[in-house]
Amino acid sequence: QVQLVESGGGLVQPGGSLRLSCAASGFMIRSYAMSWYRQAPGKERELVAVIRSAGGSTMYADSVKGRFTISRDNAKNTAYLQMNSLKPEDTAVYYCNAEGWGVSYWGQGTQVTVSS
Repeated sequence: QVQLVESGGGLVQPGGSLRLSCAASGFMIRSYAMSWYRQAPGKERELVAVIRSAGGSTMYADSVKGRFTISRDNAKNTAYLQMNSLKPEDTAVYYCNAEGWGVSYWGQGTQVTVSS
């Protein structure tokens, strides 16, 4: 059974850090582009970061450039999102996505709340 499971979300103060993990099962992420999206209340889901399967090139939304880092460990079948210098506007449910071979898999999401 194909599954993506996010973890690592929580409540953090502004300026703090969190590391999200996305553990895959039922398929191997090495052949898939891995992405993180987020959706804040009342807003559309937006792309935060992507890491390609071949070469590992990355792309970030302008709002997170220089603060967030996406990475992947194919041996552990897991993708990560390191989030530093968090701001209240980063508050959202964060979703992991795997795309490739004509399919797209989604995780269930993990809540990130940035508040003092």
